[in-house]
Amino acid sequence: MIGGLATFTLIHVVLSLGRIGRRASLRSSLTIPPVLCYHRIGGPLELGVTRVTRSVFARQMHALARAGWRTVTLREFATHVQRRVPASPGEFLLSFDDGYASLADTAYPVLADVGFTATTFLVTDFVGRTNTWDVRYTWRRLPHLDWDAIERWRGRGLEFASHTASHARLTWLPDERIADELGRSRQTLLGRLGPDAGRAVAYPFGARDERVERLARAAGYELGFGGVRASGSALALARVPVYMWDVGETPVGLRRDATGALGRLVASVANRCAVGTSWMLKLRSGGAVV
Repeated sequence: MIGGLATFTLIHVVLSLGRIGRRASLRSSLTIPPVLCYHRIGGPLELGVTRVTRSVFARQMHALARAGWRTVTLREFATHVQRRVPASPGEFLLSFDDGYASLADTAYPVLADVGFTATTFLVTDFVGRTNTWDVRYTWRRLPHLDWDAIERWRGRGLEFASHTASHARLTWLPDERIADELGRSRQTLLGRLGPDAGRAVAYPFGARDERVERLARAAGYELGFGGVRASGSALALARVPVYMWDVGETPVGLRRDATGALGRLVASVANRCAVGTSWMLKLRSGGAVV
């Protein structure tokens, strides 16, 4: 069943890339820096694919720094998107989804060592709590960053933004619930961290459509990040996830060769297969979307 789903998804992705990906990729590659998306760095083993070992992450960051790569802030990234200012070679946006507490021990110190910044997208209802919003892929539930840690690392130059209030798959929700997920998260961030924290949202599971984009704009977001493919809209920007098999010194999201193209295709398939997690969560809740 899983193999059939993966095959169907792969065919769908290839056809979609053939239809709209080439033109959007060419246009965006001239102006918008590539975006990497990590989830967990080190910590307990999991049944999923989002955990990257601490040693791999550190090796990648140090290698990128030595090669002359530079991270951009969200403000700089927004300038590229909104004003179509050409990106300089070697610029990229580094991001983390979910905001796990272990980032403060396993990832952020590495960034400080190499002089990189990053944006962490927070599930705001779960700041300081455990990841009960997710399927249990680890033996014990995983804690999220608390506000004290967030403030401390924000003071050291890291940025934080929205991953919605509860990490629900927005495309499965009615308009009112989408507006609540987006608006409540943004208001929490504005109240806690100030206006810069309300600039961007990363859609859970990379799931978005025109309706979600419209409601994100109405909630006040300037930037919205989805899956591996972009549509050309500032609220449908592409990110390439870094999964457990992406162990090279240069993650596939930053490679511009055949290996990078293939790696981005595989990452897109894996991201689309995350719909299985959404179905498991829906079944767990008795049919309600959570």
